[in-house]
Formats: sequence, structure tokens, C-alpha cells
Amino acid sequence: MHTVNSTPSGTEPSHAWFRSSYSNGAGGECVECAAAGDRILLRDSKTGDQRITSVGTPAWRVFAHAVRRGWPETR
Repeated sequence: MHTVNSTPSGTEPSHAWFRSSYSNGAGGECVECAAAGDRILLRDSKTGDQRITSVGTPAWRVFAHAVRRGWPETR
């Protein structure tokens, strides 16, 4: 995982951020994601570009597949 601090506006290309379809849009806690080459960018919807973390695309695919299959298990 790689953490990236935000840079001043206009110095980085903008990314198409998206939220889970489970997000209600009422300003609750939500993680936003964006594709950026071979990385997936992640940020807190409440803080925007203040702090962005990235993971490699292969790691993201493994994580997303595990979540779709029910991980973590809920009991």
C-alpha cells in the first residue's frame, strides 16, 4: 500500500472517483476509489484529496473478489 499526500490543485490529473452502490449519498462514511494506471486510488469521501492511499491493481482485484465472495464472514 502506498500513501500519497495531496498536492496543490491543478498539478495532478483529475481522476474519475466512484463510490459503492451501497452508499446512501447522505454524507455518511464512504470510501471513494479511482483507477490510475496500474494503481487503484482510495480516499475518504469526507476528506477528499487531503489523503489518498493507493494499492496495486492485482491486490485490488484479490480484495474485491474476496469481498464479493462474502469476506469478511458475518455471523
